[in-house]
Amino acid sequence: MTFDLVFRARRVVTPDGEIAGAVGVRDGRVAAIEPSLDGARVITLADDEVLLPGLVDTHVHVNDPGRSEWEGFETATLAAAAGGVTTIVDMPLNSLPPTVDVAALEVKRKTARGRVHTDVGFWGGIIPGNLPDLRGLHDAGVFGFKCFLLHSGVDEFPQVQPAEFSAALEELGSFDALTIVHAEDAHTVTDSLPDYAGFLASRPPSAETIAIEQVIETARRTGARAHVLHLSNAGALPVIAAAKRDGVRITVETCPHYLTFTAEEIGDRATQFKCCPPIREAANREGLWRGLADGTIDLVASDHSPCTPELKAGDFATAWGGIASLQLGLPAVWTQARQRGHALTDVVRWMASSPADQVGLARKGRVAVGGDADFCVFAPDDAFVVDRAKLRHRNPVTPYHGRPLAGVVRQTWLRGQEITGTDPLGRLLTRGDS
Repeated sequence: MTFDLVFRARRVVTPDGEIAGAVGVRDGRVAAIEPSLDGARVITLADDEVLLPGLVDTHVHVNDPGRSEWEGFETATLAAAAGGVTTIVDMPLNSLPPTVDVAALEVKRKTARGRVHTDVGFWGGIIPGNLPDLRGLHDAGVFGFKCFLLHSGVDEFPQVQPAEFSAALEELGSFDALTIVHAEDAHTVTDSLPDYAGFLASRPPSAETIAIEQVIETARRTGARAHVLHLSNAGALPVIAAAKRDGVRITVETCPHYLTFTAEEIGDRATQFKCCPPIREAANREGLWRGLADGTIDLVASDHSPCTPELKAGDFATAWGGIASLQLGLPAVWTQARQRGHALTDVVRWMASSPADQVGLARKGRVAVGGDADFCVFAPDDAFVVDRAKLRHRNPVTPYHGRPLAGVVRQTWLRGQEITGTDPLGRLLTRGDS
């Protein structure tokens, strides 16, 4: 057998664990994994490098079109590739128009076409009044549907009320579509004060727990699939675990910033840390890590939600709530994971194979025969200090600036081609691409 490309490595992370060997690529797919292979081109990894699958980030706000000064498809996918991410799924809000009908989806696809350096899929949105549009969006290939149980932060993407949420899950359950939910209770969240303590108090843990209980009970009654986005409250994990044991079709994610930062370290003017729900105390962070370890939390996604520096200025009552971290998720999570005894195989499960499984991308997120030849060449023992000026996303705002992290992404490959930033290699994905 001949191969277009062969990777040889002392360490390759596969679904069966970490091995030493060679990965043969033909026509953009993994064609063989053997102790030794030869090919037209051979890449031999350095002794300190590990071959990982390309990561899959299912929670990215690209904001394009309409708010491209916040981010854009070119800059977002360059940042993703620099972080070892080869597939992103774009959220339906913060762009104009929001992705709440097929016409808006086509506007977004037209904007992205020919400009993406990674593969890109799209979520649809649920807002009041668009129930008749959901089946059309599903048939057009979105990976699922996002809704908010409180104000989204932008007026063109309104929250759904309980009756609307229930009707949406009834409809989506009829064709087994996935609903992803920003789960904070509108009646519990209050106006923020300017300092971090006031902001944290305005969005207490109970706001998440109450909303998650609503999601669980609606999913239980309708039989629909539901996913809780960006969990920050570890106190909600027992409720989620119990629902899973009962057979409710519920999954949950958390984010690198909740696994890295703590409320105790955030200053009263450090609005680069503002996100919703908020970063909580150190003890809560450890609870999230336990939830990952025992499987209650299914995956880790960035919730990359960038904006201009001007919108991040001010105080915690007025600044935009969102963290830009698409390029830094892998080293951020690995830095914390290794301190707690986790292996790279765990990180790959949380950030590659589980997100791919969630959205039905069977060829993504794993180094396996038949899968896409999407790879991240990662040096786990190398280290760097984050410099916001060197990040590839559009605006140099991030809470990670100045933070030392372990693990350096040295190369990222998409379907057997190295992503260099010169030519956009990415494709626009639809649900069922596998």
